[in-house]
Order: sequence, then C-alpha cells, then structure tokens
Amino acid sequence: MVVRMLAMNNRALKDLLYEQVARIGKAVSSPKRLELLELLAQGEKSVEALAAELSIDIKLASAHLKVLREAYLVAARKDGKFVLYRLASADVASLWVALRETAQEHLVELSMAVNALTVTHDKLASISREQLLERARRGTIILIDVRPRAEFEHSHLPYARSMPLDEIERRMKELPKSKEIVAYCRGPFCVFSEEAAQLLRMNHRKVSKLSDGVAEWRAAGLPLESEEVQ
Repeated sequence: MVVRMLAMNNRALKDLLYEQVARIGKAVSSPKRLELLELLAQGEKSVEALAAELSIDIKLASAHLKVLREAYLVAARKDGKFVLYRLASADVASLWVALRETAQEHLVELSMAVNALTVTHDKLASISREQLLERARRGTIILIDVRPRAEFEHSHLPYARSMPLDEIERRMKELPKSKEIVAYCRGPFCVFSEEAAQLLRMNHRKVSKLSDGVAEWRAAGLPLESEEVQ
C-alpha cells in the first residue's frame, strides 16, 4: 500500500483517499448493518443473539458482521463455542448517532416513521441532559433503564436503575405514584420505553420517555456508568 501511494500522482492519491472513506459508507449502507451497530452500542453480543434481534438467520447475520469487521467497525473474540462481537471503538457508536440524526433532519419519511412508533407521546419536557441528571441525583424523578439487564450492566446513564421491560409489572411497587418516572432504552428507534410507558400509565404512574440511549449520551460527551467487573 505504501509503495503504491508513493508511485501515485495527486489525482490518483485523492481517488484513493475517497475510496477508503467510501469503505465505511459501503459498510453502513445496509439497514441490517445499521441496526447491528445500534445493538452493539449497547454492549458485546453473540452472533446468535444478534441474529435473533434482527429476525434473520445466523448465516446472514455473520455475513453482515463480516462486512462491518472488514471495515474495522466491529471486532470479535471467541468465548468457548461462541463468537462475541463488539464495536471497534466508541466513535463507531457516535457514527451511528450522527447518521441517524442527519437522516431524521433531512428525511420526512423517517420522522413520520419514528412518530408512528409511539402511541403515548409521553416525551420528556424540554430540559437539558444536565438538568435531567440533577433531578435524578436529587431523587425528584426515577430514571429507569428498560433494556435487558446485560446491556444495563455494560453501560447506563448515571443514577438509572435497571428495570427490564419484562420485570416492570411484578416490580411495580418499587415505583411510587408520587414520583415522575423517566424511561429510556436503546435510543429513538427502540420500542421498549414506549411499551414501558403504556404499562406504567395503565398502573396510574406518571411517566415520560427519554429518547436518548447510551449511544446518544456518549456522543454528547456525557458520563456513563457500568456494573461490569473490570
């Protein structure tokens, strides 16, 4: 590669530069591969778990992951019989967030689709992320993470408590009616917080949804916490 670059004229070198950047564009040009990035922003996952989340077979999931790995966007390791994947670095999660935000800004169809995901429209009032953190720290709101527990343990918002969607009903007594509850999941495309909000409203809780997930929080340069043993 170095020898090839030295032998190039300026035009050919510029073409090579853009060609290399285009490798990233090609890698993220599939809807399924974008969803894989969003899922891996939540933490390390096996091929089997990723395939189940995407409702595709393991062979196809592996093919998509190979494309992402060849673009150095994900990395993998063996754990016994399983292959576990993770994002190559935190900036890959920020890339996903930037792509999604740009698409939402420019594509009316996407904004309409995101709105169609929600029924309750219990969005959090316009307060800053820092104000949200302060309210959670003081205990004036209860911040719940409704993702699977393993994702919470990998990383979560400060002062959040883990309450996976399938545990909310039996743990309802932990959520007093006198407090505002703020639920979040994987980001704006995640339906867990919507389902949680509906369930909480049915049980007479005051609830709002935070559209941010950990990827958005990290992209904004804000702190996250982890329960994983280092």
